[in-house]
Amino acid sequence: MSTVAERAETADGYRARRTLPLRVELARQFKRRRTLVMGAILAVLPFVLVLAFAIGGEPGGRNGRITLMDTATASGANFAAVNLFVSAGFLLVIPVALFCGDTVASEASWSSLRYLLAAPVPRARLLWSKLVVGLGMNLAAMVLLPVVALAVGTAAYGWGPLEIPTGGALAPGTAAQRLAVVVAYLFVSQLVTAGLAFWLSTRTDAPLGAVGGAVGLTIVGNVLDAVTALGHWRDFLPAHWQFAWADAVQPSPEWSGMIQGSAVSLTYALVLFALAFRGFARKDVVS
Repeated sequence: MSTVAERAETADGYRARRTLPLRVELARQFKRRRTLVMGAILAVLPFVLVLAFAIGGEPGGRNGRITLMDTATASGANFAAVNLFVSAGFLLVIPVALFCGDTVASEASWSSLRYLLAAPVPRARLLWSKLVVGLGMNLAAMVLLPVVALAVGTAAYGWGPLEIPTGGALAPGTAAQRLAVVVAYLFVSQLVTAGLAFWLSTRTDAPLGAVGGAVGLTIVGNVLDAVTALGHWRDFLPAHWQFAWADAVQPSPEWSGMIQGSAVSLTYALVLFALAFRGFARKDVVS
C-alpha cells in the first residue's frame, strides 16, 4: 500500500537522478560574469609577466643564488613553471573559493534555492551537482593558466628544456609531464579551500561571506605555517605542503612531500564536504 501511495504522489516519469543534470548546472555557472572575469584574469597573467620582463629586463641570480624565478625566460616550460609558482600561494585560491563558495549561497541570495528544491531536486543531488561542477571549474582554471603560459612563453622565449635552478634540465616532453603532475597536485592541495568554501556556502545566504571566509581561513593557515615555533604541528597544516610540487621538477623527483600534502588535504576536504552535506540535509531553507 505504501508503494502505491508513493507512486501516486510522484509525477509520472520523475527520476531524482535526472534532476539538475551536470550539463545544465555547468552551462549556468559557465555563463556567469564572475566565471568569465576569473578566466580572463588567469589568461592575461602570462602576458603581464612577459611585459614585466620586457620592461624590467631578464631576471638574474641575486647574491649568486639562482631561483626558479631567475630562470623564467629560459624557455616556455620555465615560464609556465614560474606562472604556477607566483600564483599557487594566493591567485589560484581565488577561483577555488569563488567557484565553490558562491555556488549554493548565490542561489539562496537570489531566493531561487527553495524553488530548486521544490522542483523537486533532492538536496543531496543539488549539492552533488554543484560540487562536481565547482571542482571541475577549479580544475579548468588551474589547467588554463599553465597552458596559456606555456604557449606565451614558447612564443616569447622559445621551446626548450626546463632548466632547474639547482642544476640540470628536463627535456621538453618530460617537463610537460612534470608540469601536468604539478597541476594535479595543486588541484588536490586546494581541495581544503574548496571544502571550506563549499561548507560555508551551505551555511550562509551571503556569497561574499562564503568566498571571503574561505580565503581568509586559507590566509590564516599560511600565517600559522610561518610560525616556526609550532614545530612539527605545522605538518598538519595544508599550507605547509603547498609548494611540495617543487620536488616534481627535479632531475630525480621526490614524491614523499606531495604524498603527505595530498593526504592532509584530502582528509580535511572529505570532512568539510561531509559537514556540508550533513548540515544542508537538516537546514531549513527559506530563501
